[in-house]
Amino acid sequence: MRRTLSALIALSLSACSGGGGSGSVVAGGGSGGGSTPTPSAAAGCTLRERQDWASAQLNEWYLFPETLPASLNPAPYADLTSYVDALTATARSQGKDRYFTYVTSIAEENAYYNSGASAGFGFRLYLNGNRLFSAETFEGTSALTAGIDRGTEITEIGNDASSLRSVSSILAAGGSAALTDALGPNTAGTTRAMRVTDAAAGNRVVTLSKTDYSLTPVSARYGAKIIDDGGHRVGYVNLRTFINTAETPLRNAFAQFKAAGVTEIIVDVRYNGGGLVSIAELMGNLLGANRSPSDVFDYMTFRASKSSSNTTSYFAAQSQSVAPTRVAFIGTSSTASASELVAAAMLPYLGNNLALVGGNTYGKPVGQIAVDKAACDDRFRIIAFALQNRDHQGAYFTGLASLVPNTCKAADDIAWPMGDAREASTRAALDFIEGKACTPITASAAAKATAQAEIAREPLTPARPSVPQRDVPGLF
Repeated sequence: MRRTLSALIALSLSACSGGGGSGSVVAGGGSGGGSTPTPSAAAGCTLRERQDWASAQLNEWYLFPETLPASLNPAPYADLTSYVDALTATARSQGKDRYFTYVTSIAEENAYYNSGASAGFGFRLYLNGNRLFSAETFEGTSALTAGIDRGTEITEIGNDASSLRSVSSILAAGGSAALTDALGPNTAGTTRAMRVTDAAAGNRVVTLSKTDYSLTPVSARYGAKIIDDGGHRVGYVNLRTFINTAETPLRNAFAQFKAAGVTEIIVDVRYNGGGLVSIAELMGNLLGANRSPSDVFDYMTFRASKSSSNTTSYFAAQSQSVAPTRVAFIGTSSTASASELVAAAMLPYLGNNLALVGGNTYGKPVGQIAVDKAACDDRFRIIAFALQNRDHQGAYFTGLASLVPNTCKAADDIAWPMGDAREASTRAALDFIEGKACTPITASAAAKATAQAEIAREPLTPARPSVPQRDVPGLF
């Protein structure tokens, strides 16, 4: 199922085939503007040269060329990101490119996609009104060492214990941007004091330092298991992000399901903002023991002038593959790109035996290529192709609830671990698999915004997220 495009471009879709960096395709999600690498003194790396290069790449590859301005003077724009934002403003206003086209760092992206490399406290933060919670905490990080886990509330933040300010007052003074600033830069050694509270250890002040760590795509604590629900055995796999290091744990998870004879599966991608298409294809293959090599996984379609790059991907069953009889995908508005691709690709084959559970997804049926300007450490992620399943279903810009016939509304219940039968979304997924009735997710764009407050928390997202923060919404 691997696909190759021109050697002149680096295809890196946070949901497309290939590895991170040159030669990979990404179908990643995310919101906000892209990070702007610091221009170097190398030849060709003045701001104007980088702007001209970006404009030329967009005019050659952008999926929506009719939306690009006939001409746009780059002089008024103080950085490359602002200029790219202006060039793509029309497509963004039409809901086609919600900051999916951006410039990032080659080195940073390669490190993340190849090994999960990141720097931070190691938790995923979500706002619920003016309250801040950890929705998930990652292994091997300072946050988990300090006892912060899913459901812990952070009530105060400061540079040290003597300068603590309440989260509500920080938000009142400057909104989520002020809260992001209060957490400090994503560099190892950044230290912050926090007052936190949870049922396990009560109210306390902790001091955390940001460290370098590798994000584990499938948690060793709860990422893959077989749930025994009153004698009904269901496979559960929680994938945090579609990066290269997800391959082995995904294979191990499905090998476990296969050995146990489990054919009913819960795929939990509620916070998964996307990643490599190669890993999305692998997950499809692991769900495709009964698929033939002629069965289409997806179609990748470029603009008319680049139609020679169009590809079709087919299933390729693996030794660990299962033949699923019923599958529930757990999603939220943070579920994007590669996560959506897997569910959409399986829909023609599973039909009414597939459901979206939780909340409506982000809505990203398009993918990025990556074009590198290596001397400047610039990687330009450009929306360049659309993704469709076997039945040519795509364009789910308002989320998968508009496409999937079976949906079950459920809360993201941070009072319980993910994969626990008592957790609301996991419970709803088990109920669907067991044939019980549920309340559908409303698919309209207006209802999606209203439902956000009751179904999923809003990830705390900086205006210009890092590479890991794009694919792991709320990561700090």
